Amino acid sequence: MILLSLGKSNDLTNENGKGNGGLVVCFGEMLIDFVPTVGGVSLAEAPAFQKAAGGAPANVAVGIARLGGSSAFVGKVGADEFGYMLVDILKQNNVDTSGIKFDPNARTALAFVTLRADGEREFLFFRNPSADMLLQESELATDLIKKAKIFHYGSISLIHEPCKSAHLAAMKIAKDSGCILSYDPNLRLALWPSAEAARNGIKSIWDQADVIKISEDEITFLTCGDDPYDDDVVLKKLFHPNLKLLIVTEGSGGCRYYTQELKGRVAGVKVNAVDTTGAGDAFVSGIMYNLASDQSIFQNEERLRKALYFANVCGAITVTGRGAIPALPTKEAVLQFAET
Repeated sequence: MILLSLGKSNDLTNENGKGNGGLVVCFGEMLIDFVPTVGGVSLAEAPAFQKAAGGAPANVAVGIARLGGSSAFVGKVGADEFGYMLVDILKQNNVDTSGIKFDPNARTALAFVTLRADGEREFLFFRNPSADMLLQESELATDLIKKAKIFHYGSISLIHEPCKSAHLAAMKIAKDSGCILSYDPNLRLALWPSAEAARNGIKSIWDQADVIKISEDEITFLTCGDDPYDDDVVLKKLFHPNLKLLIVTEGSGGCRYYTQELKGRVAGVKVNAVDTTGAGDAFVSGIMYNLASDQSIFQNEERLRKALYFANVCGAITVTGRGAIPALPTKEAVLQFAET
């Protein structure tokens, strides 16, 4: 295990907390995750479920704020009890909610998710359609997006109209305003009409991103079966000329990084995993939190490696609790963990 000293006052972890880093605006879905009260069972076998706020972009927004960064969420929820609950959770975690719309005619999305005994995650979604799919371009919080240092998004919001058009318009606003565009495809194959549609949809905005975080499984999927550990595969098929940073996550194994000049690997940290839901989002929160206040990460390998180790620790801490948002760490928890 490689331990990189984070230090209590290094440049990557603003000790003065919120306000020093730039604003990260997260765009996309927010929903209710129902997680079994016991681990290692299928959805059908679960005796009961615990509800928790979820949705990758919302998880990232909370993760950044919990670390002491500045974040906002742009999206749509139902004008229902779950929708109000989700927005309240964002507010309680100091996430700017001014970009959220409520739909009186559609419900907030629900997802049942479990980690089976064989290690595979199982999802069951209720979106027919859900409110997040119905965000329209005219409802975008344009001024909020323009203020962002980083605009972060996934691919689920590309699946259905009108949200797809709103997503593309929001990306253009952000790009034209000089934002760093951050993309975590967050493949959820069950939500797409077909595997081919998912592959094409995810790749349709690939070349516009400045930062991309992707998992080993997503590399295999996008390259139609190529080896996700082969640097040549990553560099030839996934790295594009405008990309500033490509991160490949390997779960507990850590992550690999690729920039215009650099490439390398940062080892993971070992913990006893209880629930892996939200681990990738916690990782993204960690890297976005650092990047919002220090863009030299793109060129400075020492700072990049520290930021990625910080992000690895964020992900590791998150898997020790149930649900995504409830388990996201504070900066103090990350620094304390890193010192042990």
